[in-house]
Amino acid sequence: MKLADLLKGVEVTELKAPPELEIADVCYDSRRAAADTLFVAVRGFESDGHRYIYAAAAKGAVCAVCEEPPECDIPYVIVPDSRLALALISVNYFRSPASEMVMMGVTGTNGKTTTTYLLKHILEVCMDAKVGLIGTNGNMIGDEFLPTERTTPESYELQKLLREMADAGCTHVVMEVSSHSLALDRVAGITYDCGIFTNLTQDHLDFHHDMRDYAEAKAKLFSMSRFAVINLDDEWSQFMLSHVRYPCMTFSLKDSRADVFGRDIRYTSGSVSFLAAYKTDAERVTLHIPGTFSVYNALTVLTCGLALGIELGDCADAIASAHGVKGRMETVPTDGDYTILLDYAHTPDALENVLESVREVASGRLVALFGCGGDRDRTKRPIMGRIASEIADLVIVTSDNPRTEKPEAIIADILEGMKDSSTPREVITDRIEAIEWAIEHHRPGDVIVLAGKGHKDYQIVGHEKHHMDEREIVAKIMDKRKKNK
Repeated sequence: MKLADLLKGVEVTELKAPPELEIADVCYDSRRAAADTLFVAVRGFESDGHRYIYAAAAKGAVCAVCEEPPECDIPYVIVPDSRLALALISVNYFRSPASEMVMMGVTGTNGKTTTTYLLKHILEVCMDAKVGLIGTNGNMIGDEFLPTERTTPESYELQKLLREMADAGCTHVVMEVSSHSLALDRVAGITYDCGIFTNLTQDHLDFHHDMRDYAEAKAKLFSMSRFAVINLDDEWSQFMLSHVRYPCMTFSLKDSRADVFGRDIRYTSGSVSFLAAYKTDAERVTLHIPGTFSVYNALTVLTCGLALGIELGDCADAIASAHGVKGRMETVPTDGDYTILLDYAHTPDALENVLESVREVASGRLVALFGCGGDRDRTKRPIMGRIASEIADLVIVTSDNPRTEKPEAIIADILEGMKDSSTPREVITDRIEAIEWAIEHHRPGDVIVLAGKGHKDYQIVGHEKHHMDEREIVAKIMDKRKKNK
């Protein structure tokens, strides 16, 4: 592909390379440079790609896109923002794959993963669509599962994945759109047919300056969308609505003026149902994931389905046939009359939602086991400690991903939020030992919530990732208990 074609839509301040230059591939990691590649020098948080232009050239790169003239002799293109340029160049290189599919982007602090899986299911059942999915749990092309490292891939990998989806015959894509991806322009160049807002609660304040900055990043999605679906009950809904440029539908459990209104909620230990009203139509909707937050997830996908022209009754039937999502209120087998649930809850709001949902149906004690991630927002740690001690009957504070922080220091931050609580608690730094302790000290009817890991099968200590799958851990403990009986 010619350099001029790759630069379409990219703001160029200086061109010191022939527009007809043939480019074989694009890279932003000098280690992946090869003959006839275009190297995009991106300024990162830990390293600056401009320092590696010479290394890329030595491996065969024939041109560099950068924000300042390179120190080595290589044709170059100066742009004001090389990260944004990478995204737009990637769109051009992979021939704008998003434009060939119906793109649906879900943003918000909580509920994104469940919403995308439910939406994929509805599209498959009601529209017989082949659907691509991009998100925290992994990526999917139809039924093919592809593991992933981050919620939204870097722009080059994202466009490559979208091209694979389009070439595989996907007609629709549902994707989680993280605040990082919006702030860092990973999704630049994509026009979404529908942008969806679930909620906004404290998270990622280690990256964003404050909640306003976090909200501004999320709201960027709606400047990129042809249609919007907004949760009217969230306190940031009006802020999001102020950024919507095109038609919009809202949903609510509190405001009957919303386009889709949910009421008459009924809970069981394994499901939740509610009456959904849209215009003059009403349908009872059942989702086999308990809790009020599940009602919001169901309302989200119902509204999206209606926006796509699917009948309310068909949406309701499809939701009733949906299975749970791995790591979201996931039940794991035990050896007695108690329950163990795995959930990814790692923010204050998510932890509160999960514990409140379990509180509604637990016949015995509610036991909350959790920790907080190291090298991340410290201010949410005492908040999560307070929430757990206010809702649970027993709190077990342990490690999550300590990364480069001392686990004991993270735990101390959590305990600060529990200092005025009389709720019983145990502090066990080793997470595996903490899980075993919870199981060994269970009582009949207890529900033990292992929060924070969910679908993740690893723990990060220092800079190393160690295998840790809580399903396997619980299974081993069950085997050990069986042998000791």
